[in-house]
Amino acid sequence: MNLIETRLPGVLIIEPKVFGDERGFFMETWNAKTFAEKGLDLAFVQDNQSRSEKHSLRGLHYQIKQPQGKLVRVTAGRAFDVAVDLRRSSAHFGKWDGVELSAENKRMLWVPPGFAHGFLALEDGTDFLYKCTNFYAPEHERAVLWNDPGIGIIWPLPTHAAPILSAKDRTGSRLAEAETYE
Repeated sequence: MNLIETRLPGVLIIEPKVFGDERGFFMETWNAKTFAEKGLDLAFVQDNQSRSEKHSLRGLHYQIKQPQGKLVRVTAGRAFDVAVDLRRSSAHFGKWDGVELSAENKRMLWVPPGFAHGFLALEDGTDFLYKCTNFYAPEHERAVLWNDPGIGIIWPLPTHAAPILSAKDRTGSRLAEAETYE
């Protein structure tokens, strides 16, 4: 397993070892011992999966209480995955980083608690899997606007194309007004 640091300390791109032959491939996507040896001693309590059509944008989501760390990957299609640092005490507060995750590149992203998370589906039928360190708590869920100019995420959308958004994601808060972490 190869860990690649991003511009945000703690957010990591994970490249698993992939063993392929004429039959296809095998890879280990989670092993508590291997991850702990790499400094990621994590306990997951919930797995989630979503399927999205091209240009669907989900996020930027976080839980103000019961924050979730998320180990995410794409098993079909492609997605542009984004983390935003929401820790006011961090030198990287309000900064973002993004990476393409796909069924082809088999990369995963570790998004620790304290970050907002979102993604844009780049193909129809994009399947996104999340392993979470805390349970979903809708009463604590918050959303930061996907296009907040104070963050300035550069989403890979075609010129003049609008993403497909849920009502929750259309009405998220700007970072300046959002509840954030210490």
